[in-house]
Amino acid sequence: MRKILLWCKWTSTCLVFSLLVSCAHMQSDSRYSYYDTSRFDDDYAARLPQQMDTGGKKLVLVDPNAHAWGAYASDGRLVRAGLATAGGRVCPPDEDAADCRTGIGTFTISSMQGEDCYSKVYPRPHGGGLMPYCMFFHNGQALHGAPDPLVISQNVSHGCVRMRISDAQWMQQDFAQIGTKVKVLPYTE
Repeated sequence: MRKILLWCKWTSTCLVFSLLVSCAHMQSDSRYSYYDTSRFDDDYAARLPQQMDTGGKKLVLVDPNAHAWGAYASDGRLVRAGLATAGGRVCPPDEDAADCRTGIGTFTISSMQGEDCYSKVYPRPHGGGLMPYCMFFHNGQALHGAPDPLVISQNVSHGCVRMRISDAQWMQQDFAQIGTKVKVLPYTE
């Protein structure tokens, strides 16, 4: 029953977004509805440093200007990268906060949840927005999966870092753990 409820929440999220983005090409090949994913063919690793000082520990880098995330091994080598949608300068008009940008600085992952993770705050007023494979790192902000139509090259989230669901799943299951560092670079815009 829980999986059916999760599917219904995802489907309604995707349905609302599809009405807003009518030019997207829709295909159905899994339990989620996906749109044209050709924008994920970009080389996101090319947008980030290939090597960086990680202090001998794993690190997740988020660059809101390049709209990219990168996973760095303890030796400082970039091992995987992808599209990231960080927090926006202005929250949607129905929100109380004027600034939703993702916190800047170096943090650590403090908690993680699986595919059934959801927001207790957004959408307002009661929460319930799905954020599969969430990894919380700063004041309720998390790295998490989102349906493909919501992962775009713009900073429009409420502060979390949206990633493709498959990327968030990989990060949580094969890379990150409690205590993994997350570094969010300053916005230039």
